[in-house]
Amino acid sequence: MTFFNIKDTVKALKEGTVTSAQLVKESIDTFEKDKASALPLNAFLEMYDDAVSKAEEADKEIAEAKANGKLDELFEKKPLLGLPFAVKDNISVKGHRLTCGSKILEGYVAPYNATVISRLEASGAIPLGRCNQDEFAMGSSTEYSCYGATRNPINREYVSGGSSGGPAAAVSANQALFGLGTETGGSVRLPASYCGIYGLKTTYGVLSRWGVVAYGSSLDQVGLLAHTPDDIAKSLAVMVGNDMYDDTSADLPNAEELSNLAAYTDEEIAKLKVAIPKQFLETEGMLSDVSAVFENVKNWLSSKGAKIDVVDLPILDASIASYYVIALSEAASNLSRFDGIRYGRRVDNGQGYDELYVQTRSEGFGPEVKRRIVIGNYVLSEQFSGDTYKKGMTVRAKIQAEMAKLFESYDIVLCPTCPTPAFKLGQKVDSPLEMYLSDLFTTFVNLARITSISIPAGKTTEASGSMPVGIQFAGAMFSEVKILKLAQAWENEHPGCGIPLK
Repeated sequence: MTFFNIKDTVKALKEGTVTSAQLVKESIDTFEKDKASALPLNAFLEMYDDAVSKAEEADKEIAEAKANGKLDELFEKKPLLGLPFAVKDNISVKGHRLTCGSKILEGYVAPYNATVISRLEASGAIPLGRCNQDEFAMGSSTEYSCYGATRNPINREYVSGGSSGGPAAAVSANQALFGLGTETGGSVRLPASYCGIYGLKTTYGVLSRWGVVAYGSSLDQVGLLAHTPDDIAKSLAVMVGNDMYDDTSADLPNAEELSNLAAYTDEEIAKLKVAIPKQFLETEGMLSDVSAVFENVKNWLSSKGAKIDVVDLPILDASIASYYVIALSEAASNLSRFDGIRYGRRVDNGQGYDELYVQTRSEGFGPEVKRRIVIGNYVLSEQFSGDTYKKGMTVRAKIQAEMAKLFESYDIVLCPTCPTPAFKLGQKVDSPLEMYLSDLFTTFVNLARITSISIPAGKTTEASGSMPVGIQFAGAMFSEVKILKLAQAWENEHPGCGIPLK
């Protein structure tokens, strides 16, 4: 990309030093060249065939407004006019394929736009193409995709994180200005950390889930990936708000502050109270390089006068167990609709409905999805449903209550995004339990329905491959503005830290 953030790109579009069509064509060229390389990134699965014509329409609008002296007025109405963005393969874009990285949805075309897409398009942004993901968003490395793994742009021998590894890698490699991902237990923050960019998990309900394929309905949330917190704020500003199609959607207080995000001043940071969960400091398996980066962020906050306390939250030790019980139960329920009858793949040997279900699902789903469906149904089975699932929900309620209580005294929870940086391709693919533990520091956020941003905070040592390390600022429900302002203060003092590949 010629420009690395929304502010500079909008300025160039207004001045006429670049056109939207040029931006889109440049992204398509970068994608095509990369596709032909020895180790393709495999971030985008396809570029949308109408992206160039939409960009040309945007250029016409800009030219007309310029001629009439109404350019600023136009960009006030459409703040993201002409800006291309990446879309995860589980978000509906009308007239385009949507497969969730799965064979079972091969050839399926979305008949309508997801609300987040409609709102971005209304602000002038252009969906650029469909990005790779773990099948049905189940995974932490984007290796469980029927299209093969997405590689990490920093080092192509490594994973990009998951399940939103495609849009994260596309943004990190400058193939797109910003990207939409989805989160059930850390699927935006984890790839953001691995790829060295910013990734925001929004409060449950802040972004509509209408048109987003469900994994765990009580946990799923659309998230954003970008080079700066300001880019996330600008794109979030046009998407937030109640949606008549989604009963769980909600308005975001102070949303008007997102359009012109003001970073926290030193005086404002000095008033912050920061909590560090003791449980996360005592985690076995946290890499010393990650601890060192975490100390740097902690020292940065301390140097500004923020008050930092280590807090004891024993319930967090149960977060990963509670998360997987709930997520897998909901996944088993949600995925029952993919049966070979209503849409997607159909394998019918004329032997009746039972055989049709079995054959379609056996051929259509990959091993990780099958594993999660089997475990989910086992948890929900008659002899367990009154016990295991209920316990998972009880733990979740306690996590929600304890986090709400914590935020009465503290502004921010500070913790690493992941105990380790990105690992090598294939390293954990046959060890599901090890893979699940990648989400150790992220799932409590989804269970508590709060918001959190992963910031690119540093790198591992050269001996460990100089891979990016992300640190999280988590805030109370609906405190997106607060954590984005703090993240922008970090970005202002570490300029370009979220643009790993210039």
